[in-house]
Amino acid sequence: MAANLWQDNGWVFTQPTGKPIDPRADYQEWRDLLTVAEVRAARLHDARHTTTTMLLVLRTPIRAVMELMGWTAASMASRYMHVPDEIEQGIAGQMGNLLWSPPGDQREAG
Repeated sequence: MAANLWQDNGWVFTQPTGKPIDPRADYQEWRDLLTVAEVRAARLHDARHTTTTMLLVLRTPIRAVMELMGWTAASMASRYMHVPDEIEQGIAGQMGNLLWSPPGDQREAG
């Protein structure tokens, strides 16, 4: 019986028997997923960078990002979040509108 094979050691993600996930098998599944999705090869850790950058693009509050990523210090954001060119260009456009538009003609930031 499967119940007799189960090893409860408190792991969140396990093999079907409750044993810890084999890192080599996990990595191979990650690579297979990227291949099927036709996405370039990348380390699994790179997904953390992509996730936090997408949360930035979605304007997710930093406290919510910290909670989702399991961080206790906001300084971790500077390590994982990367500001895309589109955001930088949008900020530059907003600054240009603020500085160079005639008084009373400034467009709303956003």
